[in-house]
Amino acid sequence: MKDKVILAYSGGLDTTAIIPWLKENYDYDVVCVCIDVGQESELEGLEERAALSGASKLYIEDVVDEFVDEYVIPTVQANAVYENKYLLGTSFARPVIAKRLVEIARKEGAVAICHGATGKGNDQVRFELSIKALAPDIKIIAPWRCNETWKMQSREDEIQYCKEHGIDLPFSADNSYSRDRNLWHISHEGLELEDPANEPNFDHLLVLGVTPEKAPEEGEYVTLTFEKGVPTAVNGEKMKASDIIRTLNKLGGKHGIGIIDIVENRVVGMKSRGVYETPGGTILMEAHTQLEELILDRPTLSYKKLVSNEFANLVYEGKWFTPLREALQAFVEKTQERVTGEVKFKLYKGNIIKAGTTSPYSLYSESLASFTTGELYDHHDAEGFINLFGLSMKVRALKDMHLAD
Repeated sequence: MKDKVILAYSGGLDTTAIIPWLKENYDYDVVCVCIDVGQESELEGLEERAALSGASKLYIEDVVDEFVDEYVIPTVQANAVYENKYLLGTSFARPVIAKRLVEIARKEGAVAICHGATGKGNDQVRFELSIKALAPDIKIIAPWRCNETWKMQSREDEIQYCKEHGIDLPFSADNSYSRDRNLWHISHEGLELEDPANEPNFDHLLVLGVTPEKAPEEGEYVTLTFEKGVPTAVNGEKMKASDIIRTLNKLGGKHGIGIIDIVENRVVGMKSRGVYETPGGTILMEAHTQLEELILDRPTLSYKKLVSNEFANLVYEGKWFTPLREALQAFVEKTQERVTGEVKFKLYKGNIIKAGTTSPYSLYSESLASFTTGELYDHHDAEGFINLFGLSMKVRALKDMHLAD
């Protein structure tokens, strides 16, 4: 009996070409595994395509709810955003995919896991760190780094290789954007985006929504309900978190929300440019942030910003399965115990405009914040506070004056 390899399979040209390549160079039985993280139409026709390409078996694994509940929501609770803009859509999908690949590898008794990530990108790092953390004994194969046996350098090469191995599928040789899609977002790279001097061709590029210019002239009010930092309802209608994201994706896409064009620093050392559509995620992140600013005290909120940045870096770098991520998440979960309430906002031409936030745990006191003097705050108390708060600054200044004399 031949050894088995688990192939992370999308059904695209790259992973289709990998099937005969694995059989030819390793003499493995190829078990294809497609992990459904909400990419929708990209899953159509995969079973027939995998069989025609020579795979011995295909798994299609729906992990959407696991992805949202165990990876997306903790990242939202952490307010983790990479380099101030990127909402980590691809980054936090990779560990849940790797986890399921390892589970199926164990079930099938496979000796190796193969992925189609290139040698220039972040995904090779994310997949392999996750696999090493969960199954250090399993071999990892990355064809794009196998220079002696992987000779294909273009889509035309891959199509020709497939045909030579009896695989004649309707792949197009036309170059297009390199995209990654899941329930949270869709990313776009390549073509005109490779030159930062070029404006994105949004009419050709966008999938989940429209530009703010093409959004409706009338705004739309939305109310999100949170319980302990977890979204539980949209406009009063309770639903699971994955359905909330689906609902917000439609609303956000309609109003031109969550389109960003960034140049980011990849883990492997280079800068890359991409356009990301994250309509629902952008709304969810903003609503959660608005609720927290009403509830968390100043030192907790300040320290949480440090944690948010480190959490984002860990997720981006593929270090999900690490003690540090677990420790940071434990801190975040403690901060979420009172993050309960409702956030109302208006969506209008790419903007998320505050329209009222309420919480039973709000630390905002109208009587304290008012310009009128109340029982809890005496203006005269501020003088002594300022004297003590600025004492070290005053002492230093006095010392400087003395030295100057």
